[in-house]
Amino acid sequence: MQIIKTSFSFIAIILLAAGCSKDSGEDIDTEYPVINMEAPNAFPGQCSTVKRGETFVFSAELSDNRELGSVGIDIHHNFDHHTHSTETENCGLDPVKTPVKPYVLIQTDPLPAGLKSYSIQQQITIPADIDPGDYHFMVRLTDKEGWQTIKRLSIKIN
Repeated sequence: MQIIKTSFSFIAIILLAAGCSKDSGEDIDTEYPVINMEAPNAFPGQCSTVKRGETFVFSAELSDNRELGSVGIDIHHNFDHHTHSTETENCGLDPVKTPVKPYVLIQTDPLPAGLKSYSIQQQITIPADIDPGDYHFMVRLTDKEGWQTIKRLSIKIN
């Protein structure tokens, strides 16, 4: 009976030690995904203009070293001249104004599973009755591990 208890204890210690082995770090994803807004058909770009009552196509090249997860779009007014742009080019802002009917779009969509790269082509319709002016166009790309890259652009809606 003592041999069985000793053998069981020895096996339990081996299993516990194997389960606590040090991770080599090779399986940990530490790279951020990439939003390429410089691709040939990418749109919008910094200082682009879109029109009320029309549809435009958001286009970008998205990539990750392991696997993409989701992409989010946030369009909101910049009538108060706040800033969080990652671009250095100044687009020339309209005078500060109080919003009456500003356009807001916030959406997140999963990307097809198993992909390391994806060419997004997403139609966005701008309502005809919204306030024209300065807006921010933000893209959030999240990979399967949860790493996130944000690209912020200034655009005009006329």
